[in-house]
Amino acid sequence: MEVVAIDQISPDQVILFTWGIVTVNATLAYTWLIMGLLVVGSLVITRDLSSERTMSRWQNLMEVIVGTIRSEIREIAHEGTDTYFPFIATVFLFILFSNVFTFIPGYVAPTSSLTTTTALAILVFVAVPLYGITKNGVVEYLKEYFRPTFIFFPFHVMGEFSRTLALAVRLFGNLMSHEKVIAILLAVTPLFFPVVMQVLGLLIGLIQAYIFAILAMVYIASATQTHEETGHKPTKETETVKIQ
Repeated sequence: MEVVAIDQISPDQVILFTWGIVTVNATLAYTWLIMGLLVVGSLVITRDLSSERTMSRWQNLMEVIVGTIRSEIREIAHEGTDTYFPFIATVFLFILFSNVFTFIPGYVAPTSSLTTTTALAILVFVAVPLYGITKNGVVEYLKEYFRPTFIFFPFHVMGEFSRTLALAVRLFGNLMSHEKVIAILLAVTPLFFPVVMQVLGLLIGLIQAYIFAILAMVYIASATQTHEETGHKPTKETETVKIQ
């Protein structure tokens, strides 16, 4: 077994064990752990669901989470909530649970690895055209890359790649930098201040999960709805009529 110090720049470099050509690092191990917790937790909570007024605290918590996520999706997409919910909720919960366990000694958030955040960003990159094509068809979706004229095609393509890169780097940078700050403070300051930073870190983890999920939903909504607005920008007069 080969072990690398936990203070490496990335959990990818923290090798938990090797067996022949198989190498398991902290990123992979903790990703499996989070996925396992989500699967087992969902099975346990949903096995005894009740439609009565009296229900378990876990079911209450689950309904609050599901209702909140559905509400946020509805605010952005206005329709198709059930279509987008599984993907957006899964991404949000994975990032959230990956971030909130950072207070556990020895735990390294897989989202502090660029490989994990890149994989999540690629999922969004693939999901956007899939939802767009499913909603509008291949031809109508591809037309968006040539609007308002064909000259804009390379700019649309660059925009797709740049926002994917931005998603990956933003999440990685925020989580990785926070962990390094905590490690430094633990080394040079008394206990109280790092504890406050850990609490702040939990809040940052929640915010980062929320931002990532919201941006993913915005991109998907843009791919599924822009065709309806092309060439039909509402004027002030039409907006006034709609309000009335």
